[in-house]
Amino acid sequence: MSEVTVTEHLLLHQKRSPHATGQFTGLLHDLILSGKSISRRVNKAGLLDILGGTGVVNVQGENVQKMDEIANTVLMYRMERCGALCAMGSEENAELVRVSPEFPRGDYILIFDPLDGSSNIDVNINIGTIFSILRRQPGSTGEVTLEEVLQPGTQQVAAGYILYGPSTMLVFSTGQGVHGFTLDPGVGEFLLSHPDIRIPERGKIYSVNEGYWEYWDTPARECVSHFRSTKNAWGQSYSLRYVGSLVADFHRTLLYGGIYMYPPDIRKPEGKLRLMCEGAPLAFLAEQAGGKAIDGYTRILERKPDQLHARVPLFIGSAQDVDDVARIYAAHKKP
Repeated sequence: MSEVTVTEHLLLHQKRSPHATGQFTGLLHDLILSGKSISRRVNKAGLLDILGGTGVVNVQGENVQKMDEIANTVLMYRMERCGALCAMGSEENAELVRVSPEFPRGDYILIFDPLDGSSNIDVNINIGTIFSILRRQPGSTGEVTLEEVLQPGTQQVAAGYILYGPSTMLVFSTGQGVHGFTLDPGVGEFLLSHPDIRIPERGKIYSVNEGYWEYWDTPARECVSHFRSTKNAWGQSYSLRYVGSLVADFHRTLLYGGIYMYPPDIRKPEGKLRLMCEGAPLAFLAEQAGGKAIDGYTRILERKPDQLHARVPLFIGSAQDVDDVARIYAAHKKP
């Protein structure tokens, strides 16, 4: 593992990035600090009374876990005070959160899922924080509006995730490739461990919850049948791997190749995953690493959200595997 810290890496690449201002670097510094704080709490989850649910149902209709609430509080507190943001959107908050006038404001907007996969924390499975960084249009003044925030993924300045598992990893991109950093607990720094990550053009793993088969439409079923049959590019069935924690399944897909699928179904025709805090940031990473991400018919990064918590189907991973899905969907009329 390299001795280059994430801060040093940012400074080394600062001149090549039009967004690498001091304000942006400060934003990432506080985001990383928040990740370290959440990691410390996650690692003590079995020792402290922070496992299980709160009894509250969030805006997504999901049971809020205690660690969801803790992670969201950590991020909201730290990032509102970082001086680089004008607004934030969290999976756990129904409305856009504008930075209070009592704190310095910047031009950036942070959208995040504070703790993806948190329902798995009780059984010690990898979970993570997913984030997307946007920027207000030049010349914008006054209170930030929701319409300013509802930008397509192509407008992201940076995106990434912090994975909490056997080791804590930061994986992010500022539009110049994808780089991974592993937290060294001895020095308290994220060190460069996975420079310039490239996803294989085709993988041998597919990741999907096949328990939802009866709820899927015809093209979704055809996609899964394609990967588990012997009539694909490899001439043998892909291996099925599904953790049920999006950030963990995506991380494996990013490193090993293959495809992650969360199709729409009759219960959730618009999809289950959130476009702005899950689909778009992971699609940004996938494309920066040489992969692709679509909703079946359309490139994820080209979809403009119509609300803060817009949903989206997701097929993401190795470029050739995603192309296989696109061909199957193209043979069916778009609803």
